[in-house]
Amino acid sequence: MNIPKCGCKENRPPTAGRSACGCSVNIQKMTTDTFKVPAVPINRPLCTKGTELKEQPISTKNELKKDDKKKTWSLSDFDLGRPLGKGKFGNVYLAREKESHYVVALKVLFKSQILDSEIEHQVRREVEIQCRLRHPNILRMYGYFHDEKRIYLILEYAKHGALYKLLKERGRFDEKTAAIYIRDLTKALVYCHTKKVIHRDIKPENLLIGHNWELKIADFGWSVHSPSSRRMTLCGTLDYLSPEMIEGKPHSYAVDIWSLGVLCYELLVGLPPFDAKDSHQTYRKIRYVIIKYPEYISEKAKDLMGKLLVINPEERLPLVNVLQHQWIVENAPEGVQPPEFNPEQK
Repeated sequence: MNIPKCGCKENRPPTAGRSACGCSVNIQKMTTDTFKVPAVPINRPLCTKGTELKEQPISTKNELKKDDKKKTWSLSDFDLGRPLGKGKFGNVYLAREKESHYVVALKVLFKSQILDSEIEHQVRREVEIQCRLRHPNILRMYGYFHDEKRIYLILEYAKHGALYKLLKERGRFDEKTAAIYIRDLTKALVYCHTKKVIHRDIKPENLLIGHNWELKIADFGWSVHSPSSRRMTLCGTLDYLSPEMIEGKPHSYAVDIWSLGVLCYELLVGLPPFDAKDSHQTYRKIRYVIIKYPEYISEKAKDLMGKLLVINPEERLPLVNVLQHQWIVENAPEGVQPPEFNPEQK
């Protein structure tokens, strides 16, 4: 088995038993003074009438004037609230834009840590890609700015946090709930692929839940704009890697289809399908698609996963066909919204 060795210093630590990523990237190390961020249009968030920094529905009826979009952002434009999350390279805070009172999530990254870990290209790519995506199931990036030491990403605020946290609280989801999430994720991936974007790191930790409990793809750090649709870099989270990626073969949009199948299993079972005691066993299970389905999984759900988790990328079920699959049609017909969860309900 040809498994490229991971040389990425960003190599993510395992999350609650989840294996880390693997990525071999070599880029020239730069000083903080030479750190460059991509030049993409910066749009101000929409105006709202809120006056307090609260976790509540945000009105987005009023558009800002065109002249406002020319503004250069700075930290003084925001009131910072409580921390929403902590990562290796910085933190995410609840924030409110002072002029419009629009509530956002402000992701603060430290340039020195990014440069030391040699992932400047990933941050630049994340900003370039996410700023241009517009889909109800993709987390918006409204803009960004930076100072001498930090980069600030202005993101849509997803009130209910990560899907991973919700999944762990509940253990697993019923088939209707899982089907709704898979339906909406599929729609977002179809949109990404039409924009020539491969996400490459679909997993519950990178999927957020918005105010209306809708699913939103976040974290485009491993994403790539790939017009040629053929890539070689080994990246992502081990449990979600496709067979072609672990064998170092060129990969395409089909890696996201594979990850969709892995996610479907994890939502229904509570664990990824190739979970094992060590990475070598996980690699083996992935390479030969060794899956054990619990008895409570329906035949239609198994049929869908079986058509997604296929060794040959060309034989995986196309995303548009996923939306037409009987399991999706019966459990998540168009118009059915995700369920609302109370913390007390398990």
